[in-house]
Amino acid sequence: MTSKTINGGISFWYAADGIPAPRAPLTADATADVVIVGGGYTGLWTAYYLKQAAPFLRITVLEQKFCGYGASGRNGGWLYNGIAGRDRYARLHGQDAAQRLQQAMNDTVTEVIDTAAKEGIDADIHHGGVLEVARTPAQLTRLKAFHEAETAFGETGRILLDATDTRARINIADAVGSSWSPHGARIHPAKLVTGLAEACERLGVTIHESTPVTEIAPKRATTPYGTVRAPYILRCTEGFTAALKGQKRAWLPMNSSMIVTAPLPQETWDRLGWTDRATLGDMAHAYMYAQRTADDRIALGGRGIPYRFGSRTDNDGRTQPATIAALTALLTEFFPQLTGVDISHAWSGVLGVPRDWCATVTLDRTTGLGWAGGYVGSGVATANLAARTLRDLVQQDSGQAGPTELTTLPWVNHRVRRWEPEPFRWLGVHTLYAAYREADRREAATHTPDTTPLARLADRISGRH
Repeated sequence: MTSKTINGGISFWYAADGIPAPRAPLTADATADVVIVGGGYTGLWTAYYLKQAAPFLRITVLEQKFCGYGASGRNGGWLYNGIAGRDRYARLHGQDAAQRLQQAMNDTVTEVIDTAAKEGIDADIHHGGVLEVARTPAQLTRLKAFHEAETAFGETGRILLDATDTRARINIADAVGSSWSPHGARIHPAKLVTGLAEACERLGVTIHESTPVTEIAPKRATTPYGTVRAPYILRCTEGFTAALKGQKRAWLPMNSSMIVTAPLPQETWDRLGWTDRATLGDMAHAYMYAQRTADDRIALGGRGIPYRFGSRTDNDGRTQPATIAALTALLTEFFPQLTGVDISHAWSGVLGVPRDWCATVTLDRTTGLGWAGGYVGSGVATANLAARTLRDLVQQDSGQAGPTELTTLPWVNHRVRRWEPEPFRWLGVHTLYAAYREADRREAATHTPDTTPLARLADRISGRH
């Protein structure tokens, strides 16, 4: 981190155009047909699809800050087909059910790209796929198992690459192999969420910003400025869910941080490659994620301090200097030729993690309360599928339509136990991520082809596998 690095300010994605002009807050009690709490991808996509399906519905979105304030405006810009919990759903509901869920996610990548084009949303989308790389023998073992699993779930077009072919795509130091999938695209997160909010308003959706919801109950959402009543109240708050009354232990707000370089000159890109602009990830336990931006920077993210005591969240996206230093070191491990490069911006945000690491979509037909989330960092595309599923569930419950392919997917109405109370929650998360970091160090030092027992133990305790 240098004096040139901007730390916070929500995220780099707002640096060029600034925070959007604020929308009016709620000023009095109101009524609607559907209230959506949260103005991120999940909430806005839900409003968009519901209003398209039933234009007569009065839909109100309540957002505590501004649309895109949370993960939707801070993420790594990975529009890809990963979904949290698929393997568990295969064990619970069978391979065929989980495969249908995976196919729906594959299709979702194209759905978002096509809808953005239809609505005139220029979100710097580049459909270059996803490259996930291994840099140690143990990572390569996991990569090959991952590649086989994705193929077994019906993914077509995935390619397993050796070290030479990997470096031909992106010149990553110490790369020993990779797996490339066509089901992914790079996006500019803030441009997508801003354009989506505007598309909702064009359809007639009411959006109130600067309107924090303090409590959700059947048929009402309570704010400091009034209560909005509706037959359906849909919670779309992801990593900020713990701030709602009674939801402190529902989903854990996991922190993730990012840095972005200054624009890199063409001669640097000539050495790095990355011409297909695929999103980039790795097979480390404390994994990273990156993209080549539209203006030729590298945006890279990973874990810093994973969790704040009491499920607290940040305000402006500032992250710790030690995290910035760690991410910068990781950047130069991947790309040694970038040693000394300027880091122009750093920021952090939170993502929602259920106790069993399974994303879910639910509508309680007895209360009209619904929710979607728990994406565990894979929410850019998953939020779109969740929103279309919520649309179908509301239409089915209200008698406007019957069951659909989406309402029968295995993640619908999945229930999960709550996280442990403090201080056990804080101690557990920090201990687990210390174990994952130590496992990565051991695998890099020993060159073992097997995942360390420490990481396997952490996986079992955390509920990830």
